[in-house]
Amino acid sequence: MVEGQGVWLYAVTGRPDPTVLSGLTGVSAETPRYVEAAGFAAVVGDVPLSSFGEEALHRNLEDLDWLAAVARAHDSVIVALIDRGPAIPMRLATVYHGDDRVRHLLETRAAEFGRALGQVAGRTEWGIKIFVAPAPEPAPAAGGPFPRGAGTAYLARRRAALTSRERQERCAVEQADRTHAALAALAVDARTHPPQSRALAGEDAPMILNGAYLVDNRHTPRFAEAVAACDQDNDAIVVRLTGPWPPYSFSLLEEP
Repeated sequence: MVEGQGVWLYAVTGRPDPTVLSGLTGVSAETPRYVEAAGFAAVVGDVPLSSFGEEALHRNLEDLDWLAAVARAHDSVIVALIDRGPAIPMRLATVYHGDDRVRHLLETRAAEFGRALGQVAGRTEWGIKIFVAPAPEPAPAAGGPFPRGAGTAYLARRRAALTSRERQERCAVEQADRTHAALAALAVDARTHPPQSRALAGEDAPMILNGAYLVDNRHTPRFAEAVAACDQDNDAIVVRLTGPWPPYSFSLLEEP
């Protein structure tokens, strides 16, 4: 291994295919390569520790522009792999000090990688984001803008609006739970993640469910139809389908 160089791990697959990696560019503008052990192939890239070492990553990950560029490069390599066959994507910023460490990972977790590759073969991850539907605008008060007893009437309307909003949010949570159960029944596996903030989600309404579903590719149309039906049939929520994604939510992303 070259001094001052680390090994960035993109994904693990079952059989190396050199044609997949030709023309790909990694997070450090490097050409990805394979490291093989225990019947598996890890897709890695050689990266400078000056930018991708532990201290440098801690600093660089706070730079949103840098993070976005690295995430795009990381994902593009994984997508190219998955287009050719099953692969286990690894979490962003998984860096090892040398190929031997990567081989050790493949050898010690061979059984887990085998099970995970079997699970994701022929399947794709889809995301479901559920938001509370916008509340209807309250009816304007009768009698003009300043009716007699306007203060009391305002407080009464305010209390009624709050009560209505609380009922709507409770109803939204119940509908979201039912939607998740219905969609999970159509998937091979399902996970829930913490809801995203309004800024990250790009929606004004609060997110109440952030789900991931591993769906057999043959059943994708049926799954999409079920999502559309859930959105149409539930008045307290808005259901958004995202994807397709590499199976990040159903992969081995962390070392023990």
